[in-house]
Amino acid sequence: METGAATTPAALAGVRVLDLSRVLAGPWAGQLLADLGADVVKVERPVAGDDTRAWGPPWLDDADGQATGESAYYLSANRNKRSVTIDLGRPEGRQLVRQLAAKADILIENFKLGGLRQYGLDYDSLRALNPRLIYCSITGFGQTGPYAARAGYDFLIQGMGGLMSLTGRPDGAQGAGPVKVGVALTDIMTGLYASNAVLAALAHRERSGQGQYIDLALLDVQIACLANQAANYLVGGVAPGRMGNAHPNIVPYQDFPTADGYMIIAVGNDGQFAGLCRTLGRPEWAEDARFATNPQRVRHRDELVALMRAVTTGRGTDEWVALMEAAGVPCGPINTLDRVFADPQVRARGLHIDLPHPLAGSVPLVANPIRMSATPVQYRSAPPTLGQHTDEVLAAWLDLTPPDLAALRRDKVV
Repeated sequence: METGAATTPAALAGVRVLDLSRVLAGPWAGQLLADLGADVVKVERPVAGDDTRAWGPPWLDDADGQATGESAYYLSANRNKRSVTIDLGRPEGRQLVRQLAAKADILIENFKLGGLRQYGLDYDSLRALNPRLIYCSITGFGQTGPYAARAGYDFLIQGMGGLMSLTGRPDGAQGAGPVKVGVALTDIMTGLYASNAVLAALAHRERSGQGQYIDLALLDVQIACLANQAANYLVGGVAPGRMGNAHPNIVPYQDFPTADGYMIIAVGNDGQFAGLCRTLGRPEWAEDARFATNPQRVRHRDELVALMRAVTTGRGTDEWVALMEAAGVPCGPINTLDRVFADPQVRARGLHIDLPHPLAGSVPLVANPIRMSATPVQYRSAPPTLGQHTDEVLAAWLDLTPPDLAALRRDKVV
Protein backbone atom coordinates (compact mmCIF):
# COMPACT_ATOMS: atom_id res chain seq x y z
CA MET A 1 0.00 0.00 0.00
CA GLU A 2 1.50 3.31 -1.07
CA THR A 3 1.48 5.63 1.94
CA GLY A 4 3.57 8.43 0.53
CA ALA A 5 7.24 8.92 1.17
CA ALA A 6 8.12 11.01 4.19
CA THR A 7 9.86 13.50 1.90
CA THR A 8 6.83 13.92 -0.37
CA PRO A 9 4.78 17.00 0.55
CA ALA A 10 1.17 15.97 1.09
CA ALA A 11 -1.55 17.66 -0.95
CA LEU A 12 -2.87 19.61 2.07
CA ALA A 13 0.41 20.04 3.94
CA GLY A 14 0.32 23.24 5.98
CA VAL A 15 -3.49 23.40 6.14
CA ARG A 16 -4.83 23.57 9.70
CA VAL A 17 -8.23 22.10 10.54
CA LEU A 18 -10.06 22.55 13.83
CA ASP A 19 -12.46 19.63 14.15
CA LEU A 20 -15.21 20.31 16.69
CA SER A 21 -17.41 17.54 15.33
CA ARG A 22 -18.25 14.16 16.77
CA VAL A 23 -19.79 10.80 15.81
CA LEU A 24 -19.41 10.26 12.03
CA ALA A 25 -20.25 12.83 9.32
CA GLY A 26 -17.92 15.58 10.56
CA PRO A 27 -15.15 13.24 11.72
CA TRP A 28 -15.28 11.45 8.36
CA ALA A 29 -14.68 14.75 6.56
CA GLY A 30 -11.86 15.57 8.98
CA GLN A 31 -10.23 12.18 8.49
CA LEU A 32 -10.22 12.60 4.71
CA LEU A 33 -8.57 16.01 5.03
CA ALA A 34 -6.06 14.53 7.47
CA ASP A 35 -5.24 11.67 5.10
CA LEU A 36 -4.51 14.29 2.44
CA GLY A 37 -2.01 15.95 4.73
CA ALA A 38 -3.90 18.57 6.74
CA ASP A 39 -3.07 19.05 10.43
CA VAL A 40 -6.44 18.12 11.93
CA VAL A 41 -6.88 18.92 15.62
CA LYS A 42 -9.88 17.19 17.18
CA VAL A 43 -11.30 19.13 20.12
CA GLU A 44 -13.05 16.81 22.60
CA ARG A 45 -14.74 17.01 25.95
CA PRO A 46 -12.51 16.15 28.91
CA VAL A 47 -13.12 12.68 30.37
CA ALA A 48 -15.82 11.58 27.86
CA GLY A 49 -14.51 12.75 24.49
CA ASP A 50 -16.28 11.95 21.23
CA ASP A 51 -19.54 10.06 21.82
CA THR A 52 -18.32 7.15 19.71
CA ARG A 53 -15.45 6.40 22.09
CA ALA A 54 -18.13 4.66 24.18
CA TRP A 55 -19.82 2.92 21.23
CA GLY A 56 -18.49 -0.58 21.82
CA PRO A 57 -17.91 -3.45 21.83
CA PRO A 58 -15.84 -4.30 19.94
CA TRP A 59 -12.88 -2.58 21.57
CA LEU A 60 -9.27 -2.51 20.47
CA ASP A 61 -7.30 -5.03 22.55
CA ASP A 62 -3.80 -4.53 23.92
CA ALA A 63 -0.94 -7.02 23.63
CA ASP A 64 -2.36 -9.03 26.55
CA GLY A 65 -5.78 -9.31 24.98
CA GLN A 66 -7.35 -6.80 27.36
CA ALA A 67 -9.77 -4.16 26.04
CA THR A 68 -8.15 -0.73 25.78
CA GLY A 69 -11.39 1.26 25.80
CA GLU A 70 -10.78 2.43 22.22
CA SER A 71 -13.94 1.50 20.28
CA ALA A 72 -13.82 0.22 16.72
CA TYR A 73 -16.44 2.81 15.76
CA TYR A 74 -14.27 5.70 16.95
CA LEU A 75 -11.19 4.21 15.28
CA SER A 76 -12.96 4.11 11.90
CA ALA A 77 -13.17 7.91 11.51
CA ASN A 78 -10.28 9.56 13.33
CA ARG A 79 -7.00 8.47 11.78
CA ASN A 80 -4.17 11.04 11.34
CA LYS A 81 -5.73 13.51 13.81
CA ARG A 82 -4.44 15.00 17.03
CA SER A 83 -6.74 15.02 20.08
CA VAL A 84 -7.04 17.99 22.43
CA THR A 85 -9.39 18.05 25.42
CA ILE A 86 -10.91 21.44 26.27
CA ASP A 87 -13.87 22.24 28.52
CA LEU A 88 -16.15 24.60 26.56
CA GLY A 89 -18.16 25.12 29.74
CA ARG A 90 -15.28 27.21 31.10
CA PRO A 91 -14.59 30.74 29.81
CA GLU A 92 -10.91 29.87 29.63
CA GLY A 93 -11.75 26.84 27.50
CA ARG A 94 -13.82 28.88 25.09
CA GLN A 95 -11.01 31.40 24.82
CA LEU A 96 -8.57 28.62 23.94
CA VAL A 97 -10.83 27.43 21.12
CA ARG A 98 -11.19 30.99 19.83
CA GLN A 99 -7.41 31.28 19.79
CA LEU A 100 -7.11 28.00 17.92
CA ALA A 101 -9.76 29.13 15.41
CA ALA A 102 -7.80 32.33 14.83
CA LYS A 103 -4.89 30.14 13.66
CA ALA A 104 -7.00 27.63 11.68
CA ASP A 105 -7.79 27.48 7.98
CA ILE A 106 -10.87 25.31 8.40
CA LEU A 107 -13.35 24.61 11.21
CA ILE A 108 -15.78 21.68 11.11
CA GLU A 109 -18.63 21.42 13.62
CA ASN A 110 -21.89 19.54 13.99
CA PHE A 111 -23.48 21.17 17.04
CA LYS A 112 -27.23 21.68 17.00
CA LEU A 113 -28.58 24.83 15.37
CA GLY A 114 -27.02 27.84 17.09
CA GLY A 115 -25.28 25.59 19.61
CA LEU A 116 -21.92 27.33 19.36
CA ARG A 117 -23.30 30.87 19.43
CA GLN A 118 -23.67 30.71 23.21
CA TYR A 119 -19.92 30.12 23.42
CA GLY A 120 -18.98 32.86 21.00
CA LEU A 121 -17.77 30.19 18.58
CA ASP A 122 -20.29 30.74 15.79
CA TYR A 123 -19.16 31.77 12.32
CA ASP A 124 -19.83 35.49 12.69
CA SER A 125 -17.86 35.67 15.93
CA LEU A 126 -14.90 33.74 14.56
CA ARG A 127 -14.89 35.48 11.19
CA ALA A 128 -14.20 38.72 13.05
CA LEU A 129 -11.03 37.08 14.42
CA ASN A 130 -10.07 35.25 11.22
CA PRO A 131 -11.62 36.47 7.94
CA ARG A 132 -9.84 33.66 6.08
CA LEU A 133 -11.56 30.95 8.12
CA ILE A 134 -13.62 28.35 6.24
CA TYR A 135 -16.37 27.30 8.63
CA CYS A 136 -18.36 24.12 7.85
CA SER A 137 -21.52 23.39 9.85
CA ILE A 138 -23.12 19.94 9.55
CA THR A 139 -26.64 19.41 10.90
CA GLY A 140 -29.53 17.09 10.22
CA PHE A 141 -31.70 19.63 8.41
CA GLY A 142 -29.55 22.67 7.71
CA GLN A 143 -29.53 26.21 9.05
CA THR A 144 -32.91 27.20 7.54
CA GLY A 145 -36.38 25.72 7.11
CA PRO A 146 -39.06 24.49 9.50
CA TYR A 147 -37.00 21.48 10.64
CA ALA A 148 -33.74 23.37 11.23
CA ALA A 149 -33.85 23.02 15.03
CA ARG A 150 -34.53 19.27 14.96
CA ALA A 151 -31.88 16.71 15.79
CA GLY A 152 -30.91 14.61 12.79
CA TYR A 153 -29.60 11.04 12.83
CA ASP A 154 -28.53 8.87 9.92
CA PHE A 155 -31.28 6.28 10.38
CA LEU A 156 -33.93 8.97 10.64
CA ILE A 157 -32.64 10.72 7.52
CA GLN A 158 -32.49 7.48 5.53
CA GLY A 159 -36.22 7.24 6.17
CA MET A 160 -37.18 10.88 5.69
CA GLY A 161 -34.93 11.33 2.66
CA GLY A 162 -36.47 8.50 0.65
CA LEU A 163 -33.64 5.95 0.75
CA MET A 164 -35.57 3.40 2.80
CA SER A 165 -38.56 3.63 0.47
CA LEU A 166 -36.23 2.18 -2.18
CA THR A 167 -34.39 -0.37 -0.01
CA GLY A 168 -35.91 -3.71 0.90
CA ARG A 169 -38.16 -6.29 -0.70
CA PRO A 170 -41.39 -5.16 -2.39
CA ASP A 171 -44.77 -5.44 -0.71
CA GLY A 172 -46.14 -8.94 -1.09
CA ALA A 173 -42.73 -10.62 -1.20
CA GLN A 174 -41.31 -12.70 1.64
CA GLY A 175 -39.52 -10.38 4.07
CA ALA A 176 -41.16 -7.30 2.58
CA GLY A 177 -40.67 -3.91 4.17
CA PRO A 178 -38.34 -0.92 4.22
CA VAL A 179 -34.74 -1.53 5.30
CA LYS A 180 -31.94 0.85 6.17
CA VAL A 181 -28.53 0.50 4.56
CA GLY A 182 -26.17 -1.56 6.73
CA VAL A 183 -23.75 1.34 7.36
CA ALA A 184 -24.52 4.96 8.25
CA LEU A 185 -24.35 5.87 4.58
CA THR A 186 -25.97 9.30 4.87
CA ASP A 187 -23.35 10.34 7.43
CA ILE A 188 -20.56 9.04 5.21
CA MET A 189 -21.88 10.82 2.11
CA THR A 190 -22.30 14.03 4.09
CA GLY A 191 -18.68 13.77 5.21
CA LEU A 192 -17.59 13.38 1.60
CA TYR A 193 -19.67 16.36 0.48
CA ALA A 194 -18.27 18.39 3.37
CA SER A 195 -14.67 17.67 2.39
CA ASN A 196 -15.45 18.56 -1.23
CA ALA A 197 -17.05 21.84 -0.15
CA VAL A 198 -14.09 22.69 2.08
CA LEU A 199 -11.62 22.07 -0.74
CA ALA A 200 -13.67 24.26 -3.08
CA ALA A 201 -13.69 26.99 -0.44
CA LEU A 202 -9.92 26.68 -0.12
CA ALA A 203 -9.58 27.18 -3.89
CA HIS A 204 -11.85 30.25 -3.67
CA ARG A 205 -9.78 31.63 -0.81
CA GLU A 206 -6.64 31.34 -2.92
CA ARG A 207 -8.24 33.76 -5.38
CA SER A 208 -10.14 36.05 -3.01
CA GLY A 209 -8.25 35.87 0.28
CA GLN A 210 -11.58 35.33 2.07
CA GLY A 211 -13.04 32.38 3.90
CA GLN A 212 -16.73 31.48 3.84
CA TYR A 213 -19.52 29.61 5.60
CA ILE A 214 -20.65 26.14 4.51
CA ASP A 215 -24.11 24.88 5.50
CA LEU A 216 -24.49 21.11 5.03
CA ALA A 217 -27.59 19.11 5.95
CA LEU A 218 -27.85 15.34 6.08
CA LEU A 219 -31.35 15.53 4.56
CA ASP A 220 -30.11 17.59 1.61
CA VAL A 221 -27.27 15.17 0.99
CA GLN A 222 -29.49 12.11 1.19
CA ILE A 223 -31.93 13.51 -1.35
CA ALA A 224 -29.10 14.62 -3.66
CA CYS A 225 -27.70 11.07 -3.56
CA LEU A 226 -30.95 9.48 -4.74
CA ALA A 227 -29.42 10.12 -8.17
CA ASN A 228 -31.21 8.21 -10.93
CA GLN A 229 -34.08 7.24 -8.63
CA ALA A 230 -34.87 10.88 -7.94
CA ALA A 231 -34.59 11.61 -11.65
CA ASN A 232 -36.93 8.69 -12.40
CA TYR A 233 -39.54 10.31 -10.17
CA LEU A 234 -39.02 13.89 -11.37
CA VAL A 235 -39.12 12.88 -15.03
CA GLY A 236 -41.68 10.08 -14.90
CA GLY A 237 -43.92 11.40 -12.14
CA VAL A 238 -44.17 8.00 -10.42
CA ALA A 239 -42.54 7.40 -7.04
CA PRO A 240 -40.35 4.28 -7.40
CA GLY A 241 -40.83 1.57 -4.79
CA ARG A 242 -38.79 -1.16 -3.18
CA MET A 243 -37.44 -3.75 -5.61
CA GLY A 244 -35.20 -5.81 -3.37
CA ASN A 245 -31.91 -6.26 -5.19
CA ALA A 246 -33.33 -5.55 -8.64
CA HIS A 247 -32.57 -2.43 -10.71
CA PRO A 248 -35.41 -0.18 -11.89
CA ASN A 249 -33.89 0.45 -15.33
CA ILE A 250 -31.75 -2.60 -16.17
CA VAL A 251 -32.53 -6.34 -16.37
CA PRO A 252 -30.97 -8.71 -15.35
CA TYR A 253 -29.21 -6.74 -12.61
CA GLN A 254 -29.79 -8.46 -9.27
CA ASP A 255 -29.01 -11.48 -7.12
CA PHE A 256 -29.66 -15.04 -8.27
CA PRO A 257 -29.66 -18.29 -6.28
CA THR A 258 -26.95 -20.87 -6.92
CA ALA A 259 -26.43 -24.44 -5.77
CA ASP A 260 -24.59 -23.22 -2.67
CA GLY A 261 -25.72 -19.63 -2.07
CA TYR A 262 -26.22 -16.50 -4.14
CA MET A 263 -24.43 -14.47 -6.79
CA ILE A 264 -24.92 -11.10 -8.43
CA ILE A 265 -25.37 -10.75 -12.19
CA ALA A 266 -25.09 -7.17 -13.44
CA VAL A 267 -25.76 -7.04 -17.19
CA GLY A 268 -25.33 -3.52 -18.54
CA ASN A 269 -25.97 -3.96 -22.27
CA ASP A 270 -27.40 -6.32 -24.87
CA GLY A 271 -23.99 -7.75 -25.79
CA GLN A 272 -23.38 -8.81 -22.21
CA PHE A 273 -26.85 -10.33 -22.12
CA ALA A 274 -26.05 -12.45 -25.17
CA GLY A 275 -22.88 -13.65 -23.45
CA LEU A 276 -24.88 -14.45 -20.33
CA CYS A 277 -27.37 -16.50 -22.32
CA ARG A 278 -24.55 -18.54 -23.91
CA THR A 279 -22.96 -19.11 -20.51
CA LEU A 280 -26.27 -20.28 -19.06
CA GLY A 281 -26.70 -22.65 -22.00
CA ARG A 282 -29.74 -20.74 -23.28
CA PRO A 283 -28.49 -18.80 -26.33
CA GLU A 284 -32.02 -18.64 -27.73
CA TRP A 285 -33.03 -16.17 -25.03
CA ALA A 286 -30.92 -13.47 -26.68
CA GLU A 287 -33.04 -13.83 -29.83
CA ASP A 288 -36.38 -13.96 -28.02
CA ALA A 289 -38.35 -10.80 -28.77
CA ARG A 290 -39.26 -10.51 -25.08
CA PHE A 291 -35.62 -10.34 -24.00
CA ALA A 292 -33.50 -9.19 -26.96
CA THR A 293 -33.23 -5.56 -25.82
CA ASN A 294 -33.06 -4.02 -22.37
CA PRO A 295 -36.40 -2.14 -22.65
CA GLN A 296 -38.06 -5.46 -23.51
CA ARG A 297 -36.29 -7.23 -20.65
CA VAL A 298 -37.54 -4.54 -18.24
CA ARG A 299 -41.11 -5.11 -19.52
CA HIS A 300 -40.77 -8.87 -19.15
CA ARG A 301 -38.65 -8.81 -16.01
CA ASP A 302 -40.58 -11.42 -14.04
CA GLU A 303 -40.59 -13.96 -16.88
CA LEU A 304 -36.85 -13.66 -17.53
CA VAL A 305 -35.85 -13.74 -13.86
CA ALA A 306 -37.92 -16.86 -13.25
CA LEU A 307 -36.29 -18.62 -16.21
CA MET A 308 -32.81 -17.61 -15.06
CA ARG A 309 -33.37 -18.71 -11.47
CA ALA A 310 -34.29 -22.18 -12.67
CA VAL A 311 -30.89 -22.44 -14.38
CA THR A 312 -28.56 -20.69 -11.89
CA THR A 313 -29.33 -23.20 -9.12
CA GLY A 314 -27.59 -25.86 -11.20
CA ARG A 315 -24.03 -24.79 -10.27
CA GLY A 316 -22.22 -23.30 -7.30
CA THR A 317 -21.39 -19.62 -6.97
CA ASP A 318 -17.65 -19.89 -7.58
CA GLU A 319 -18.17 -22.02 -10.69
CA TRP A 320 -20.69 -19.58 -12.16
CA VAL A 321 -18.47 -16.60 -11.40
CA ALA A 322 -15.52 -18.23 -13.17
CA LEU A 323 -17.60 -19.11 -16.23
CA MET A 324 -19.13 -15.65 -16.50
CA GLU A 325 -15.84 -13.85 -16.01
CA ALA A 326 -14.43 -15.89 -18.89
CA ALA A 327 -17.40 -14.80 -21.02
CA GLY A 328 -17.11 -11.13 -20.06
CA VAL A 329 -20.36 -11.12 -18.09
CA PRO A 330 -20.24 -8.97 -14.90
CA CYS A 331 -20.83 -11.36 -12.03
CA GLY A 332 -19.65 -11.76 -8.46
CA PRO A 333 -20.30 -13.31 -5.05
CA ILE A 334 -22.02 -11.66 -2.09
CA ASN A 335 -19.08 -11.64 0.29
CA THR A 336 -19.12 -11.51 4.06
CA LEU A 337 -16.46 -9.19 5.47
CA ASP A 338 -14.05 -12.03 6.23
CA ARG A 339 -14.13 -12.92 2.54
CA VAL A 340 -13.87 -9.26 1.54
CA PHE A 341 -10.56 -8.78 3.33
CA ALA A 342 -9.28 -12.17 2.13
CA ASP A 343 -10.10 -11.39 -1.50
CA PRO A 344 -6.96 -11.28 -3.67
CA GLN A 345 -7.99 -8.02 -5.33
CA VAL A 346 -8.62 -6.36 -1.98
CA ARG A 347 -5.28 -7.63 -0.68
CA ALA A 348 -3.47 -6.46 -3.80
CA ARG A 349 -4.93 -2.98 -3.38
CA GLY A 350 -3.79 -2.86 0.26
CA LEU A 351 -7.16 -1.93 1.75
CA HIS A 352 -6.25 -3.33 5.16
CA ILE A 353 -3.54 -1.33 6.91
CA ASP A 354 -2.02 -1.42 10.40
CA LEU A 355 -0.72 1.63 12.24
CA PRO A 356 1.26 1.84 15.52
CA HIS A 357 -0.96 2.53 18.52
CA PRO A 358 0.20 3.68 21.99
CA LEU A 359 -2.11 1.31 23.89
CA ALA A 360 -2.50 -1.68 21.61
CA GLY A 361 0.82 -1.79 19.79
CA SER A 362 -0.97 -1.55 16.45
CA VAL A 363 -4.46 -0.91 15.15
CA PRO A 364 -6.05 -2.44 12.02
CA LEU A 365 -7.81 0.06 9.76
CA VAL A 366 -9.34 0.36 6.32
CA ALA A 367 -7.15 2.27 3.89
CA ASN A 368 -8.14 5.46 2.12
CA PRO A 369 -9.23 4.54 -1.44
CA ILE A 370 -7.74 7.67 -3.08
CA ARG A 371 -4.65 6.95 -5.20
CA MET A 372 -2.70 10.08 -6.23
CA SER A 373 0.54 9.89 -8.20
CA ALA A 374 2.23 13.09 -7.00
CA THR A 375 0.79 13.60 -3.51
CA PRO A 376 -0.27 10.18 -2.21
CA VAL A 377 -2.26 9.69 0.95
CA GLN A 378 -0.06 9.49 4.02
CA TYR A 379 -0.73 7.44 7.16
CA ARG A 380 1.06 9.40 9.84
CA SER A 381 -0.69 8.27 13.00
CA ALA A 382 -3.38 6.03 14.46
CA PRO A 383 -6.61 7.53 15.79
CA PRO A 384 -5.53 9.43 18.91
CA THR A 385 -6.29 8.52 22.48
CA LEU A 386 -8.35 11.09 24.35
CA GLY A 387 -6.34 14.27 24.87
CA GLN A 388 -3.16 12.62 23.61
CA HIS A 389 -1.88 15.81 21.96
CA THR A 390 -3.28 18.57 24.18
CA ASP A 391 0.08 19.95 25.32
CA GLU A 392 1.70 19.40 21.92
CA VAL A 393 -0.98 21.30 19.98
CA LEU A 394 -1.42 24.17 22.41
CA ALA A 395 2.31 24.69 22.46
CA ALA A 396 2.65 24.51 18.66
CA TRP A 397 -0.44 26.52 17.66
CA LEU A 398 -0.64 28.99 20.57
CA ASP A 399 2.95 29.11 21.87
CA LEU A 400 1.83 28.13 25.38
CA THR A 401 4.64 27.31 27.79
CA PRO A 402 4.86 24.38 30.24
CA PRO A 403 3.79 26.64 33.14
CA ASP A 404 0.80 27.84 31.05
CA LEU A 405 -0.21 24.26 30.36
CA ALA A 406 0.25 23.23 33.96
CA ALA A 407 -2.06 26.05 35.07
CA LEU A 408 -4.75 24.98 32.57
CA ARG A 409 -4.57 21.42 33.83
CA ARG A 410 -4.66 22.51 37.45
CA ASP A 411 -7.83 24.50 36.74
CA LYS A 412 -9.31 21.59 34.72
CA VAL A 413 -9.72 23.74 31.61
CA VAL A 414 -7.96 21.01 29.59
